[in-house]
Amino acid sequence: MKASDLFVKALENEGVEYIFGIPGEENLDFLDSLRGSTIKLILTRHEQGAGFMAATVGRLTGKVGVCLATLGPGATNLVTPAAYAQLGAMPMMMITGQKPVKKSKQGKFQVVDIVEMMHPITKFTKQLIIGDSVPVIVRGAMRIALEERPGAVHLELPEDVAAEECTSEPFEVHTVNRAHPDDIAICKAVEMIKQAKMPLLLVGAAANRNRTCRALPAFLKKTGIYFINTQMGKGVVDERHPRFLGTAALSDNDYIHCAISRADLIINVGHDVVEKPPFFMEHGGTKVIHVNYFASKIDDVYFPQLDIVGDIAHTIEDLTEALEVSPNWDFSYYATVKKQVDDNLAMMSDDSRYPILPQYLVAMVRKVMPSNGIIALDNGVYKIWFARNYKAHGPNTVLLDNALATMGAGLASAMAASLIYPDKKVIAICGDGGFMMNSQELETANRLKLNLVVIVLRDNAYGMIKWKQMGSGFPDFGLDYGNPDFVKYAESYGCEGHRVDSSEELFRFLEVHLEVPGVHVIEVPVDYSENQRVLIDGLNSKTCALR
Repeated sequence: MKASDLFVKALENEGVEYIFGIPGEENLDFLDSLRGSTIKLILTRHEQGAGFMAATVGRLTGKVGVCLATLGPGATNLVTPAAYAQLGAMPMMMITGQKPVKKSKQGKFQVVDIVEMMHPITKFTKQLIIGDSVPVIVRGAMRIALEERPGAVHLELPEDVAAEECTSEPFEVHTVNRAHPDDIAICKAVEMIKQAKMPLLLVGAAANRNRTCRALPAFLKKTGIYFINTQMGKGVVDERHPRFLGTAALSDNDYIHCAISRADLIINVGHDVVEKPPFFMEHGGTKVIHVNYFASKIDDVYFPQLDIVGDIAHTIEDLTEALEVSPNWDFSYYATVKKQVDDNLAMMSDDSRYPILPQYLVAMVRKVMPSNGIIALDNGVYKIWFARNYKAHGPNTVLLDNALATMGAGLASAMAASLIYPDKKVIAICGDGGFMMNSQELETANRLKLNLVVIVLRDNAYGMIKWKQMGSGFPDFGLDYGNPDFVKYAESYGCEGHRVDSSEELFRFLEVHLEVPGVHVIEVPVDYSENQRVLIDGLNSKTCALR
């Protein structure tokens, strides 16, 4: 077989089901090899869409998502998805083409050193120069992508190498068992937790694994310890849990930070400094136990006093077995904080003014979505409202990016979720700015016959930056724009378009169109005027001497 056949065979051997991308002429051998493959090629309308979808497949399945692009401009369009997967710890492989490397008659036309470009934003990047080396390099790259922390890898397949005749075969795939945590570290952690007066548990993104999602509720049930989560840790434990205090949508000065400031020990499960900090450490302040697959990276705002490195689920199981309720613990203050958090989040969630308030939008989406329904958030100020106000009932039911925090990924992420879980309700929630960055993927969604609701929040501006601009005392400048008629825009791609003209229509539109097959784009005019009053002024005026 030729090298491109061998490459596809190696990917089949790895269990790859989808490849997302836009082929170019340098990928034609690879494309022909895919023609007879069990792997489904998902043709997208931009390489960013392909990369975001592949990364989301990695995030949702724990397997490596794969995307494809040509050389030069096709490959450079994968830079943002590469950083998205790398910072977000999503296993993803990018395959790009290249001009012949052994004999080329086109000079440097379209040639960019993509391997060198990918070095800072991937775990591994390599150009294939020998066809028979495909199996070992693919197997190695896949393994690297999955090793902790998971992330992005890149392979470049030049045109002439793809056409080479080969005789090698794919390597056997086997799983790698993660290390069990050190017994001494477990004993130290148990002693620290027993001696603490007000321990607090924090759940981060790396805890979002099946076994950990089962182990944490058992830990909480036995100990009665209160917990919070990071934005990317939402849903690891059902947020309806009586000991759940809230999500760290802000880094400081929210009601849950009253609890954090009183805690004398934080058990930090699955978080690292790549995600926006949920709290800031100070010398001589709250102690932190770092529980993760990898050691902590010391930072000005994060310097744990104890690391427990190893399989997180094993660590939690060991702690659960070793711990008993300590007479030192006093959680009465946390109970008071919980009431304050719940009261604050409920404020204005029933305010049905129009244009629609973010609090009301969150409440309506939560009301209409089943517990296993998935919302995928693009990036904008509404992400803070959803992270803070939306209670996730299960893991991977809230897909947001709090690592690279890029705009333009929300729609593609929702599409990947709908593709993988066709029986689940999926809603993409995008600002008008982020939506328009990759809105052409509506055609892909329609072509794939996905069942998907896309909420486009229209404020005709880059709302998050505008809010920050105002809060910093700068005059209003340079952030307003016009928008298309989103109803007609959706219809032009073969989708259904709808516009909410009153607050009463919002719930009805969501309830109806979640049940109707196809892609439904719902334009929702949004009012962000409460941002300053609720998220800044209101939180600044609070006191942690809670009633």
